[in-house]
Amino acid sequence: MNEALRKFGAAMIIAMGLVCPAQAQWWSGGEVRLPDPVTFVNQMELGDLKLATAWLDAGLPPDFMGSRTGTGLMIGAWEGNTALMRLFISRGAEIDQVNANGESALALAAWRGQMEAVQWLVERGARINAGDRQWSPLHYAVFGGHEAVADYLMARGADIEALTTNGSSALMLAVYEGREGLARKLIEKGARRDVRNDWGDGALEWAMRGNRLNLARMVSNPEEFNIAVSQPKEKWGPPQRSLAMSKELESLLAMRRTLEERKMSTETIDRRIAAERVRLVREQVDRPPAQRATTLEVTASRGKPAEQSVRVLREGGEAPAGKQYKVPPATYFGTPKMPPKGPVRNY
Repeated sequence: MNEALRKFGAAMIIAMGLVCPAQAQWWSGGEVRLPDPVTFVNQMELGDLKLATAWLDAGLPPDFMGSRTGTGLMIGAWEGNTALMRLFISRGAEIDQVNANGESALALAAWRGQMEAVQWLVERGARINAGDRQWSPLHYAVFGGHEAVADYLMARGADIEALTTNGSSALMLAVYEGREGLARKLIEKGARRDVRNDWGDGALEWAMRGNRLNLARMVSNPEEFNIAVSQPKEKWGPPQRSLAMSKELESLLAMRRTLEERKMSTETIDRRIAAERVRLVREQVDRPPAQRATTLEVTASRGKPAEQSVRVLREGGEAPAGKQYKVPPATYFGTPKMPPKGPVRNY
C-alpha cells in the first residue's frame, strides 16, 4: 500500500469512529487503561478477546454499556461471537440485560439471524419473551426474515401474540416486510389476524398499503378482501419503506463506497450500517400515522388566540384520538421578537 493510500485508510478509520489517537494505546506504564463507551464497542465488534480479558481483569464491569449495541454480551450476540459471549457470561454478565432500546442479547442475535448465538443463549436460560408491549426476540426474527430462528423461538415457547411498543404483532411485522412464509406459519399456529396497533393499523391495512395482495388474502376473509380491493389505492396511503435513510446512514454508505473503490475492507463499517438500520426500522414501525400526515386542519380566531388548534389528517382519515398535534396558546410564544423555546407540538 503506497503512502497516500495508507494515510487515506487511517483518515477513514478515524472518521468512522473506529479509533481515535488518544485511545490507540491500552496499556500505559504497565497498567491497562479502561475504555470509554465508544472505544469499548469498536474493539469488541472486532472480537478482541485478549483486550476484553485485560479490561475485565482491570475492573471493567461485565455489564459495561457501550455507545451502541450495548454490553459485551450483546455485541457478541450481534456478531455471532460465542467466545465473546462466553467470556462476559463467565465474568458475571447479566444474560437478560437490555440496552437503551430495550433489546436483550437474544433479541439482537435473533435480528441478525445468528442461530448459534440464539441457541447458546436460550440453552443458558435467556428469557425468550420480553415484557408487556416490548420488542421481543420473535419480533426481531420475523422482521429480519429469519425463519429458522423464528421456528426455534416458537418451538421453545415464544408468544406469537406479543405486541411491540405501539401494539403491533409478529404477524403484522411479517406482513409489513412481505414475509409470506413467516406470515403463513404464524397463522397456522393460530396468530390473530384482527390485531390493530395504537394507530389503528392492522395486518390487512399494511398488506394493502404495500400492494401485497397474497398477504391481504391471507390475513382476511373473502368478504373483507373483496371490500379491500374495491377501495381506491389512495385510501391505504403510500407504501412504507422499513429501511428509511438518515444522515448517519448516508454518511456510512458513502464511506463504504469509498472503501470499496479503494479495495479496502468494509467489514467494520458494515457492522455500523447494520446497527443504524436496526434503529431506523424500529423508528419506522413505531412511528404514528399522524407523522405521515399530508393535511393540517387549522382552527384559529384573532379574538381568542388561546382557542387555536391544529388537527392532523392522514391518508385514510383523522389521526386517532389523543394522538393529534395541538398548538399551545399564543402567550407561549412570548413577544414577537422572541422565538419559541423548545418544541411546540405534543401528541
